Amino acid sequence: MEFEEKHGLKIWWLYLITAATLLPTLLILIYYKDGVALQEFKKMYFAPLFAILLPFLIIFLIQQNKLTLKINAEGVSFRYFPFHFKPSHFRWMNIEKAYIRKYDALAEYGGYGIKTRLWFKFKDKAYLLNDKNRGLQLEFKNGKKLLFSSNRIDEMEMFLINLKTRYNIQAIQ
Repeated sequence: MEFEEKHGLKIWWLYLITAATLLPTLLILIYYKDGVALQEFKKMYFAPLFAILLPFLIIFLIQQNKLTLKINAEGVSFRYFPFHFKPSHFRWMNIEKAYIRKYDALAEYGGYGIKTRLWFKFKDKAYLLNDKNRGLQLEFKNGKKLLFSSNRIDEMEMFLINLKTRYNIQAIQ
């Protein structure tokens, strides 16, 4: 019995913002009366094309990040590719509490992505990859906390309830 979820950042709107800022800049460069002439663009080879495509390439690479979260009777493991090449495993005996909670990504963590809690709470880390406001909170016996966002929060909650009743895991609240 295992719950597995894979999800990543979905930031399609960033393509629109990037295009909205690049297009006027490019038009000014080309059509302004003292702007760069087409012959000068040819002398620069691929530099202008690279400068235009680079922001879109960076956004595309960021969107390829994937968080894989697995929960089973042994514990919780996760991998955030390409930052983690090997999964991190947490056994239930090291976890004091595991529960679903509401969070505010901007107010508590300052945004989305891999974040530490604001106001110098360095023991509280979060992997927030969607705009939903509920996730799996893990509190460890050493005082550290770890929060994972989820697209399938209802399924995860039901799985945790089943896991607690079947295996009598005290950490699941």
